[in-house]
Amino acid sequence: MGTVLASSLVIGYLLGAIPVGIFAGRTLGGIDPREAGSRNIGFTNVLRVAGKAAGIVTLIGDMGKGALAVLIARHLLGATGSDWELAAGSAAILGHMFPVFLRFKGGKGVATAFGVLLAADWTVGGSLLVVWLMSAAIWRVSSLAALLAFGSLPLWVWLFHPSAPMAIFAIGTTVLIVYGHRANIGRLLAGTETTIGVR
Repeated sequence: MGTVLASSLVIGYLLGAIPVGIFAGRTLGGIDPREAGSRNIGFTNVLRVAGKAAGIVTLIGDMGKGALAVLIARHLLGATGSDWELAAGSAAILGHMFPVFLRFKGGKGVATAFGVLLAADWTVGGSLLVVWLMSAAIWRVSSLAALLAFGSLPLWVWLFHPSAPMAIFAIGTTVLIVYGHRANIGRLLAGTETTIGVR
C-alpha cells in the first residue's frame, strides 16, 4: 500500500507539472504565456495573450491532468485506497502550481482543482464549476469567479460529500487557491483587475 500510494503521489505531481499552457500558447498562439500578460501559464492568461484555441486547450488539459491523477490513483489503490485519491489530486494541484520543470513557478491551480473534484465527486466538482461559470458570466473577472467558487466549496462538500478526507482536501485546496491569487486580490480591492478576454 505504501509503495503504491507513493507512486500515486509522484504520478499525480508529475502530471500536474506538465505545462499545458506553454505548449498550447506556443503551438496555437505563437507566444509563450510567461512572456506576456500576467506571465502566468494558466487558462486566463493563455486565453488573453494566445487566443481562444490555446485557452481552451489549456483549460481542458489542466483539468484533465487533475482528473487523470485521481483516476490513476483509483486504479492503482483500488477500493481500499479511495480516500487517498484526493491526496494524488492534491499532488497534481501542487505540481501545477509549483512545477519542477519550471523552477517551481506555475499556474494558480484552479482548472486542475476542478478536474480533481470532477473525478473525485462530480456533484461537488460540478457545483463548483457552475458557481465559477455564473460568476464569470456576471462579473467577467476570472480571479473573482475562482475565489467565489472555492469559497463555496465547503457548502458543496457538506451537502454532497461530508467526509473528513474531502473536508481536509477542500480546506487545503481553498488555501492554495487564495495563496495563488494573492496578487489578484490586491488588484480586486484596488479595482484594477483585468476582465476575461481583455489583452
